[in-house]
Amino acid sequence: MCMKFCRGNMEEDCEKQSHGQSSSGCRSLRSFFIVTISLFLFLCYIVPYELSESWAATVGLFLPEKFTTKMINDSLNRVLKVTSVDPWKPLEPYCVAYPHKYNLVLNEPEKCQKENPFIVLMVPVAPSNTASRDAIRSTWGSERLVGDKTVSILFLLGLPTSEERETLQQNLLQESEKYHDLIQSDFWDSYYNLTIKTMVMLEWLTVYCTNASYAMKVDSDVFVNVKTLVNMLLSAPKQNYMTGLVARNAVVLRNPLSKWYLPKTVYEPPFYPPYALGLGYVFTLDLPEKLVKAARVVRPVYIEDVFLGLCMTHLGIAPSNPPDGSLFSVFPVEYNRCRYSKLIATTTRSLKDQVEFWKDLQRPGPYC
Repeated sequence: MCMKFCRGNMEEDCEKQSHGQSSSGCRSLRSFFIVTISLFLFLCYIVPYELSESWAATVGLFLPEKFTTKMINDSLNRVLKVTSVDPWKPLEPYCVAYPHKYNLVLNEPEKCQKENPFIVLMVPVAPSNTASRDAIRSTWGSERLVGDKTVSILFLLGLPTSEERETLQQNLLQESEKYHDLIQSDFWDSYYNLTIKTMVMLEWLTVYCTNASYAMKVDSDVFVNVKTLVNMLLSAPKQNYMTGLVARNAVVLRNPLSKWYLPKTVYEPPFYPPYALGLGYVFTLDLPEKLVKAARVVRPVYIEDVFLGLCMTHLGIAPSNPPDGSLFSVFPVEYNRCRYSKLIATTTRSLKDQVEFWKDLQRPGPYC
């Protein structure tokens, strides 16, 4: 592991008091017993009552209910005091702090049980990116029923890293109470931690959403045609299935100036195994548990879609090409009502485009 996790140990120090003359010995002994009993009562009853939630948040114990605003803010401040100036950056280059026990700060544990979705859309997004969440909620994220198939949507976040993190966290609490569609975990939300975010997503699906048939991880700058997606899945495999825009024989970039640079010390082969590009990939709900187990033995890389490809290779499961190669596009597709009626996912140039394209696609009349 490239990162060590430490837990503090509590130590109790007691001063030894010297014994004087025999006349004061009894008084000293009685005082010692009184102080000891008082300290025992204080530690057993007062301290746990006052500090139990704060202490649990500090050491990373899971709290079943949502944290209060004060608890989250206190936790953020405590972490910042003991980490680097930029704590969201890895301690070592290309280090990914996984596997590790991350805890949920905001959760919707009954979402899948209540909605019983055919597919759940998981959208990783920055805590500060309220605009993207609102745009998605008002467009393709509002399509909750296709035929008789229910579609659920959740946004996945880490902890905010900005200077206004306390205010931002309060806003997230209010947003969560309003929409009930936020999943937040206690890792720093940054580009360096995208693999952690993806693994937290898979862990959540393993625990809370086993009743769904499919899930789709989709970036927040992507337009999704939910109807086409569901129709494709009606005839898709039910197990060991992942599809999207599959990269094959992708070259590992060795230029240190590249955003996706990986040195040989981290990953030695010159080519990556097949993997579905991170703009949007769909998978059956038997895969999350298998991928989480594989991630315990596969060395993590910070390029999240590549890492899932490595885990899939470890499992001996190959990602599948979609039935039509034009269903997924990593480059923005120029809007055409006919073209957009047939695709599943494409990146877009702006939120304005996402909203306008979706609205136009809802107009009555033939697509082509």
